[in-house]
Amino acid sequence: MLVKGCSSITQLKQISIFQDLATTQLESLIPYSYVREYQQGEIVIHEGDRIPQQLHALITGRLEIKKTTVKGKETVVRLIPAGELFAAPAIFGNRISPATVICQVESQVLTIDREALLKAISNSPEISLRILEVFNQRLQQLHNTVHGLISERAIVRLVRIIQYYRDRDGTYSVAEGDRLNIQLPYYQIARSIGITYEECVRLFKKLKGVVIYQRGGKIIVKDWEKLESVSNLV
Repeated sequence: MLVKGCSSITQLKQISIFQDLATTQLESLIPYSYVREYQQGEIVIHEGDRIPQQLHALITGRLEIKKTTVKGKETVVRLIPAGELFAAPAIFGNRISPATVICQVESQVLTIDREALLKAISNSPEISLRILEVFNQRLQQLHNTVHGLISERAIVRLVRIIQYYRDRDGTYSVAEGDRLNIQLPYYQIARSIGITYEECVRLFKKLKGVVIYQRGGKIIVKDWEKLESVSNLV
């Protein structure tokens, strides 16, 4: 980890909750916000760590949030893209990290001291609403994930996670169809939907003709309606 010091207005505006705020609304945060650089594979926070009372946000890169059971099984809870918040317990809970945060690629993490954030919120209350919106969406995603693990077949969960990352991160057109902007390797998908690596590979084979999986986790959907129909038929 490399500590770079205080952030800039440009870096603050890369965070989703601050994007539409005026420069004057953000200036007071600069002395209390810090930027740290992490290498690929470096751990930002360990599960069970006591976290400083700070807002945590990702400026650039991508983070993987994962939990480990008492038996040692790892589950990928979610991926955090650039511009998003993470480590909610640092400002809203008991300050104990419920999961491990790992950098999938080189990343820059921004933190803001809680007291400075609260002062900024008192001057710009819309910040608090945006923070609540972010974590409310996370709770809804968690609810959907738990519900899916209990009541839906694995192939349905696979379809849903592809659709989720389409809606969150978007796609772009290639000759074969729509490619997800985010790369999702087999192991990552398997841990996210509660199946083995081998079963994940088999499920993608079942979706042949509808979904193309390319090396490194590049996913192309040829027909979204057919993909949805697959989940409705099983």
